[in-house]
Amino acid sequence: MSGTGPVREEPAAGGGQRAAASSDDGARAATGALLRYSAGSLGMGVWITVPGMLLLYFMTDTLGVSPALAGVTLLIPKIVDAVAHPALGTWSDREARQYGHRRRMLTLGLTLALALVALFTVPSGLTGLGAALWVGVAYTAGNLLFACFQVPYVTTPSELRIGYHERTRVFMFRMAALTVGLLATGVAAPALVASGERDAYSRAAMILSVFMVVTGLVAVRGVRLLTEECGTRPPPESGHSVLADVRTALRDRDFRPLLLAYLVTGTTTHLFLAAVPYYTAYVLGNEKLTSVLMGAFLGPAIVVGPLWQALSRRHGKQRALMTAQTLFLAGCLGLWPAGGLGTPATVVVAVLLGVAFAGLQLLAFSMLSDAVAAAEARGSTRAGAYSGIWTATDATGTALGPYLYALALAAGGFVSTTGGTVAQSQRALDLLLLGFTALPAALMALALLFQSRCRLDERGRPKAAG
Repeated sequence: MSGTGPVREEPAAGGGQRAAASSDDGARAATGALLRYSAGSLGMGVWITVPGMLLLYFMTDTLGVSPALAGVTLLIPKIVDAVAHPALGTWSDREARQYGHRRRMLTLGLTLALALVALFTVPSGLTGLGAALWVGVAYTAGNLLFACFQVPYVTTPSELRIGYHERTRVFMFRMAALTVGLLATGVAAPALVASGERDAYSRAAMILSVFMVVTGLVAVRGVRLLTEECGTRPPPESGHSVLADVRTALRDRDFRPLLLAYLVTGTTTHLFLAAVPYYTAYVLGNEKLTSVLMGAFLGPAIVVGPLWQALSRRHGKQRALMTAQTLFLAGCLGLWPAGGLGTPATVVVAVLLGVAFAGLQLLAFSMLSDAVAAAEARGSTRAGAYSGIWTATDATGTALGPYLYALALAAGGFVSTTGGTVAQSQRALDLLLLGFTALPAALMALALLFQSRCRLDERGRPKAAG
């Protein structure tokens, strides 16, 4: 569509194409469209999980990269990524104004599969610094392509003509699919690379990249169906610069504390993911338990979405989100006794952390849509810009978490290797454990502080919700 100006995707007339009204003003998304849309989270869960869980361990225990260098290698691409996301958000809004949709960027993002393969296919002659440079370049490219998919994908629910509770329902479908993707990847990826050989990592990336492309194509179709059924709130006709969009979003008193809380929460959860392989290998003494703990962590999250939705309906999203943050904090401290707990008790704690993780994701993203709706009511909405800043924050958290854990390893004198686990000093083991338990607990306490200052729910929650 070009040459005649933008074409807006309003609700289609007739039969099943028209969405029914919901109880809190707005359309109700059809289940079929939501399932197709959510497929994108299945595949993109691969990029969220595999680098976050395996890349630091891959570098220190297969490529021979020191923890300090590995941490910087993970951090720098994410800094580039964080700067690029707001620009991609503004670009996404311009695409919506010009073409009436954001699917061109979504489709470009599917080439992320190539970057995933490159990331874990490190030439055999490269170790140490050379391997770190290869990983850093591939990771930077992959993060930018992931953003091309993620920014318009996350923006979609924010611009649909749906109400307060329906936004939670849309994200419940997405988060359920994301959790399935995280679970499948979190269990399968460690099993696929169990040998620790480079070729195993490369084969795993090739297998998972096919899954990403197939589910991504289904999601592009789902985005089209959702926007046709529910209609969208189009961006303002007049464009804005990237800096103007960023200033508008960061001045939003409803959005800013939510964003800060999400930054710290994302840092905490990605630190946890990066630390799991070290915890199982060096504290529990069994690398095979990585898949078990990831299954325990992500499995419950598939089914508890409706429970968090019910809690948010009864008490509001703010209180429900703070409950999830508190539960995650307690779970991190619960892992401190380490091997003394025994495997069954450790798995139980991982399950509780997974229940909290589901609430952290579902409710934060739902409140993002509420913030966009509140901005629209004030006449200042730029859905793509808000989503670009949000995903930039997400990218920053995915970098800071592993980086902070790498710093803990470096402070303890952790010894890198190219041949699997090696004996570590008691100091290294102590810092490895504290980085997995006390550090994320402290970070989540900071997230709670930021979240307590958010007043979005007080202003935007329907009276009938209480």
